Amino acid sequence: MKEDPHRINGKIRAEEVRLVGDNVEMGVYPIKKALDIAEELGVDLVEISPNAKPPVAKAMDYKKFLYEQKKREKSLKAKASKVVIKEIRFGPNTDDHDYEFKKNHGKKFLEDGAKLKAYVFFKGRSIVFKDQGEILLLRLAQDLEEVGKVEQMPKLEGKRMTMFIAPKKVK
Repeated sequence: MKEDPHRINGKIRAEEVRLVGDNVEMGVYPIKKALDIAEELGVDLVEISPNAKPPVAKAMDYKKFLYEQKKREKSLKAKASKVVIKEIRFGPNTDDHDYEFKKNHGKKFLEDGAKLKAYVFFKGRSIVFKDQGEILLLRLAQDLEEVGKVEQMPKLEGKRMTMFIAPKKVK
């Protein structure tokens, strides 16, 4: 069995505690009196902030408290968005029709809220066309300006020139 994150009832080590909670007279009590009050109400005495002077303890149903806390964490986790990265690959000499086709796909990805990784792949000796590759990526960035903003300008890494475009915030 794993250790509880909070000290409850008899595990509270302080001499006296500041008692808070529903239907409780707030104030500083000796630990024994605080435990008696909690027992009278049929709830647990839970140490909320152990570093306060005196420590703050709350009279509440501990199991229910843990359940609520788990539920809160789960809903926060569900709201956290996952970043999707879609890739588009070009050659250094991609012709206009292919470019338009891939640009439209890139636009759709950005509108759906995904990040876009556009790269030009240089095969064999085509690395001599790296200027053309950069021009191609900058043209793409310009064409997608209304739906996305450039996060990383074109950068040559080995045989690839990569550029990242993030979606503009959806209104």
